[in-house]
Amino acid sequence: MTSLTGRRIVVTRPRGQAADLCGKLAALGAIPIQFPTIEIAPLQDYTALDQAIARLAGYQWIMFTSVNGVSAFWQRLEVVGKNSNALDGIRVAAIGPATARALEKRGIAAQFIPDEYVAEAMVEGLGDVHGQGILLPRADIARQALADGLRKMGAIVDEIAAYHTLIVDAHGSETLNLRAMLQRGEIDAITFTSASTARGFVQAIDLRAEIKNPNSKIVIACIGPITAQTVRELGLPVDVMATEYTMEGLVAALAKYFQEVP
Repeated sequence: MTSLTGRRIVVTRPRGQAADLCGKLAALGAIPIQFPTIEIAPLQDYTALDQAIARLAGYQWIMFTSVNGVSAFWQRLEVVGKNSNALDGIRVAAIGPATARALEKRGIAAQFIPDEYVAEAMVEGLGDVHGQGILLPRADIARQALADGLRKMGAIVDEIAAYHTLIVDAHGSETLNLRAMLQRGEIDAITFTSASTARGFVQAIDLRAEIKNPNSKIVIACIGPITAQTVRELGLPVDVMATEYTMEGLVAALAKYFQEVP
């Protein structure tokens, strides 16, 4: 047995991307409950991204801030008849190990991964980029911290949407079932792996009053400080935050929390 054995833990990641976190939780005896609050969708118009791919030779850096960004970028790369060789001579950065692994699967080694897996750390650790062309293929709702920080350092930044992040329709039996479980006190924790998953959850199930109740036993767990900040802005407490901003770090932080609580 572990501290997570029998714990019902809600996973709010997109349905197609929840398996990793669910598997890690289940391996420690937890009962993962999938409740996707966002979904990743293709763009209606790829003109801007395709044009950026056509002029790849003009960039010194391509910076990926998610696995989804890597996937969307490579899909378009293939559509326009190119492959990983198109990145020859271009330095590539990844925001964290999962994104770096997604690049490795496509034959690309990230030259830079920040020590802290947030946009601000990417800016601080990249070095002198004054006058350099940088491509950021990102979600359409991505934060501006990375692009703004790079521009302040004198970089020439093309920040281009590569995919949509959509809030899942909150109506349906899954929502009703989870709301009932929460109200009956049958949920031990809710995990948020991005700011958008938290926003989607509050839009689907607004139990802020119940969760903020001092007697509530529902634990809110966040993958990192940016997600935690959004959760607090939405009016929810943050009980657990991973020290390493990865799925492994989130699971470890949850296990440590439940090991220490009575």
